[in-house]
Amino acid sequence: MHKKFDLITIGAGSGGIATANKASQLGARCAVIEANQIGGTCVNVGCVPKKIMWLASGTASALQEAQGYGFAPQAAITLDWKQLVTKRQAYIQRLHTGYADRLAKNQVTMIWGKARFISNNTLQVGNDTYEASHIVIASGGKPSIPKIEGAALGIDSDGFFALDTKPTRVAIIGAGYISVELAGMLHAFGCQTTLVFRRMKILREFDPLLSEHLMNSYQQQGIVLKAGHIPIKLEKNADGLSLFCENQPTLSHFDTVIWAIGRTPNTDNLALDAAGVITHQNGTIKVDELQNTNVKGIYAIGDVTGQKELTPVAIAAGRRLASRLFANISDSKLNYENIPTVVFSHPPIGTVGLSEPEAKEKYGEDLKIYQTIFTPMSQALLSHPQKTAMKLITIQSSGKVVGCHIFGEGADEMLQGFALAIKMGATKADFDNVVAIHPTSAEELVTLV
Repeated sequence: MHKKFDLITIGAGSGGIATANKASQLGARCAVIEANQIGGTCVNVGCVPKKIMWLASGTASALQEAQGYGFAPQAAITLDWKQLVTKRQAYIQRLHTGYADRLAKNQVTMIWGKARFISNNTLQVGNDTYEASHIVIASGGKPSIPKIEGAALGIDSDGFFALDTKPTRVAIIGAGYISVELAGMLHAFGCQTTLVFRRMKILREFDPLLSEHLMNSYQQQGIVLKAGHIPIKLEKNADGLSLFCENQPTLSHFDTVIWAIGRTPNTDNLALDAAGVITHQNGTIKVDELQNTNVKGIYAIGDVTGQKELTPVAIAAGRRLASRLFANISDSKLNYENIPTVVFSHPPIGTVGLSEPEAKEKYGEDLKIYQTIFTPMSQALLSHPQKTAMKLITIQSSGKVVGCHIFGEGADEMLQGFALAIKMGATKADFDNVVAIHPTSAEELVTLV
């Protein structure tokens, strides 16, 4: 069978679905090709199940802290892990249905199977071929596994969501946002948690304030941090899993080891050579500011491009691409500056704009930094309160705010409004002119001196 469409997206993740739905609404005949589950990483093994587990772990923390507010100690409240997982997966299944219904409503054809290019405008799926004037690669990424002896004894972040029992003693390998999120959640669930990373800091790409405060907080909570550890072998013995690292003592007695060392783009099975699409050395697809690849009529969005690997970014880029192609809006494109993001650590982190090192590189000494550290009211009565820290980075000569970084409870929810202000070019004077909402943590950002 051979069928023709105006647009085909490879991948039924958030970006691919958003692109096809928007293009269809603009009158294009569209299809989506997917080899696994609808919804992609975000819905199945990313944002959605992660947030559910984070909320559950936050509830566990709240129960532990209740005595600080005068609640009498209760008998131990245990987590039914299987019930949590069952409910989480039922929620994800409802999302699957919703995505499928939306595609059907927009008359987007769903094609199941693995796509591979056989020319610059034709794809093969099984024994069938599909042709389109516009093909969007939105195939996402997958967790990376180190090439060391015994690596298969560990699991990756996808495997975390397949666990049918709660780990007892776990090691998470990595320094990025996935590793710190897993570490915070598992510790809150009561697991003995060790975070192992190559260099001396976690979240190295984030503002130093965020990295330093999260490391201090995790140590205070009892998470074991092992900096400067480069894994060379994972071994299973009678006492569990043992992790061998370069020039370091062996870390032993783990029942679970989770690799969270980064992600690899899903490009190796697409036969990109048949279409002439150029990739970077790490496998990500090279695109310009309009999401064009080097081949006319082939585009790439989302994680597969290595640009801001965030679900809302893929959605926004895909919708703007569809508008450019089918609504004749020639300059429709995503602005990748000042994209806010949240790390669902314990406590969470919110960040938008430039870090302090990035700002210094761009603006030199023409900066003024405002920051504060305080104990939020929610923590004030607890025996081991978690601090909140905030930083605003401004251009001294103009007062324009070019970076906002928040560490602490509520950071995930308060950032969105401040990100809007910064995106619109707000100055420190604009922040100062806002009447504070008291008593809140967010008010600190409009009262900094």
